[in-house]
Amino acid sequence: MTENTWRHRVARFHQQGLPVAVMLVLLIVIWYLAAWALNAPGAIERVMPQDAPWTWQNLFSATMEMQRPLMPAPHQVAIDLWSSLIDWPLDSPRNLLFHVAVTAESTLWGFVMGTLLGLLLSVAIVHSRTLDRALLPWIVASQTVPVLAIAPIVLVILGSLGFAGVAPKAVIAMYLCFFPVTVAIVQGLRSPQRIETEMLHTYAATRWQSLWLLRLPAALPFLFPALRVGIAAGLVGAMVAELPTGAQAGLGARLLTGSYYGNTVQIWSALVMSALLGLALTTAVAGVERLVLRHRNQG
Repeated sequence: MTENTWRHRVARFHQQGLPVAVMLVLLIVIWYLAAWALNAPGAIERVMPQDAPWTWQNLFSATMEMQRPLMPAPHQVAIDLWSSLIDWPLDSPRNLLFHVAVTAESTLWGFVMGTLLGLLLSVAIVHSRTLDRALLPWIVASQTVPVLAIAPIVLVILGSLGFAGVAPKAVIAMYLCFFPVTVAIVQGLRSPQRIETEMLHTYAATRWQSLWLLRLPAALPFLFPALRVGIAAGLVGAMVAELPTGAQAGLGARLLTGSYYGNTVQIWSALVMSALLGLALTTAVAGVERLVLRHRNQG
């Protein structure tokens, strides 16, 4: 490795990695302080000796090791995550990766369906003023209804039609995915300047040729940020869809089970794992974005 390459990597870390690392350390410190503050009353009442003196160090140690804390400490969540991943096989419901696979499947199906629906709606809206006036207000209004209210209705309707398993959860994920994709692609398809569209008209290009050669390439910079938002929203939708059904698998089901039994460590472990899953999914979309835009620039 040359000296210039090493300096470039160090500079890049200071520019990108260092702020993230500092925020992560700050977040962990705040987490520990919050766990201490929230667990201290319970520790004083149930753990600390009532007939003997104790110090704040004893209290801190007790709040960090409670079996059912109000807010678990970071190391407790880390230990539970490690135990879940190592002590149980991958096909066991006690392994968090088993639940990650279930939720990820619903999320990806919902993401694909939401992206396709958003693309079809945006193309229709851009090419028809009637559909623009008729559809776009309803698309915006659809997002004002809480997903918690829609999820049970959708699950009941699809269940009565014989759809079970992944399909209902994917539909809920699609409901949250399609909106950012639709709005972004509409904006992207309308981004070409008038001189560019008029130039295609001079070559007698059809609407579909104009869409393929001009509008869709112009929409790519708008599309991928919306896809990152959409896949994160789809993950939330998939987890929410697991709650009304009393599902036995999935991160949402893991959260529900933890809340039933008052196992806050399990709840936080599922939350951390869902955050990691969301980070992995958005990073994958960002990777595809870099490849597509690099190929486009080279072309």
